[in-house]
Amino acid sequence: MNKNTLVLVCKRPAPGTGKQRLAAKLGQEKAFLIADALLACALEDAAEWPGPVVIAPAGAADADWARSLPISRSMAVAVLPQETGNLGQRLNALDRTLRMQGMQHLFFIGSDAPGLLASDYAAARDALQHADVALIPAADGGVVLMANRKPWPDMSALPWSSNRLEEALTGLCRRAGHSVSAVGHGCDVDEWRDVVKLVALLQRDPRPARRALLQIVSCILSEADVQDA
Repeated sequence: MNKNTLVLVCKRPAPGTGKQRLAAKLGQEKAFLIADALLACALEDAAEWPGPVVIAPAGAADADWARSLPISRSMAVAVLPQETGNLGQRLNALDRTLRMQGMQHLFFIGSDAPGLLASDYAAARDALQHADVALIPAADGGVVLMANRKPWPDMSALPWSSNRLEEALTGLCRRAGHSVSAVGHGCDVDEWRDVVKLVALLQRDPRPARRALLQIVSCILSEADVQDA
């Protein structure tokens, strides 16, 4: 069994669900369109992952939806709904369950980092061969990928969705005796300014889901320019 397992932690896109900082700027429908296109990018990455893939929707009610997601893979995709709690508690629970199922090297991603490249994933896999924890930090102080070969320490008190997350997560892991390796840098999409940056980020990206996201973002930006004119 390939021990490198990708875990996609995601919410089912819907108007009024998730990306509320974007919705405050763009409205619920446009925020939904972006969230849906971002999820397609994460699924695109999952399709290329050279090992097992687990999709972790927000709850058991979305398990069937997760099973219906289109991923073109020769290997099976497992679905493991998240439990209740804050993000740290939910990641700890996923980590425990997957390790009980024999999965050892776990790579957690969300659905908001379309700038991740195959080379980023390869660098993270290589880093986890030498360290207990591998992180790809985000430009805003968060992380866009977090991987571990030993169980996560209790992450319930980490400052999720803040610019102190990467520093706090690194410190927590080191205090637990885990070696930590940070590789590269990424960026995620939480706010309007992140959407604007996607145009330059994805301009030369040939991957189909990225092209679709770029088209949606370009249309939204064009409309915004007209409204601001």
